[in-house]
Amino acid sequence: MADADKSNSSTEFLDRPDGETIAYHFSGPKSRVQNQCCGVVFLGGFMSDMTGTKATAIEVHCKKVERPFLRFDYYGHGQSSGAFVDGTIGRWRDDTLAMLDNVIDGPVILVGSSMGGWISLLATVAQPERVAGLVCIAPAPDFTQELMWPELDETARHDLKTSGVYYQPSEYSDEPYVISMNLIEEGRNHLMLNNPIPVTCPVRILQGMADPDVPWRHAVRLIEKLECPDAVLSLVKEGDHRLSEPADLIRLTDAIDELATRADED
Repeated sequence: MADADKSNSSTEFLDRPDGETIAYHFSGPKSRVQNQCCGVVFLGGFMSDMTGTKATAIEVHCKKVERPFLRFDYYGHGQSSGAFVDGTIGRWRDDTLAMLDNVIDGPVILVGSSMGGWISLLATVAQPERVAGLVCIAPAPDFTQELMWPELDETARHDLKTSGVYYQPSEYSDEPYVISMNLIEEGRNHLMLNNPIPVTCPVRILQGMADPDVPWRHAVRLIEKLECPDAVLSLVKEGDHRLSEPADLIRLTDAIDELATRADED
């Protein structure tokens, strides 16, 4: 419907009740009646968009194996409407649920990268009947409180408390991370790591041990809190935060295939 990105898929838009729009790319039949395969949904990270290496690599793979695939931009990200600074964890979770309700049918494997790992967990808790499995790459549940807030110095905290916004330099973009006090405070409503996490579907976690943003012990803490018995953590000794090298992408698509094939057979 709109511009095409590097994957050669067209962008569509889902209208939200508040007048905002979510940009997305979908490949494969949307209806369970048309396709009995379990679908795959990619959830990106903080200030990422749906045109990244992992999202497009998974799309290529899903097209090859004829599996429905959905990737999208959260509110304030990429081609979706809204200002990034106004986004929150709860808003981005609701965007994900809207995608599940309106764009893709049947059971799905949620693939969450970094912040997307947190969003995938929240979505699974909200709609456990829709999620057949989770694949998380450097998952960052509770990152606003556990990883971001402790790293902010007094100047940053002063800016947040007085102006409501802090601009943090990013290693991954020329644009700084835009951190709002609302993001921090609203994120506290969705913290998960202090209690058992009621996720019972199979979970596969891929985590780099050389990740400077999400320590590998954060993934260990997550897997300890998951209630599902079938949870596997794979550590990549030299792996960074992105885990986008060719070998990483093979591990990723293998994990997706494992869980999606099992869901097809159920």
